[in-house]
Amino acid sequence: REEYQTPEGEALRNDEEYSYVAAWQYAGDDQTPLLHKEQLTFETVKLATRSYK
Repeated sequence: REEYQTPEGEALRNDEEYSYVAAWQYAGDDQTPLLHKEQLTFETVKLATRSYK
């Protein structure tokens, strides 16, 4: 989708909403699974858009 691309056609980053790891926990056949999220924080590496050209 164009609204999620850079002008060069690369994927557009959204680190504020999607910089986490997640795992679903099975809670039983009749239960809703639980989503566990852990935010990713980087002390020495800065998140940035890469160019694959």
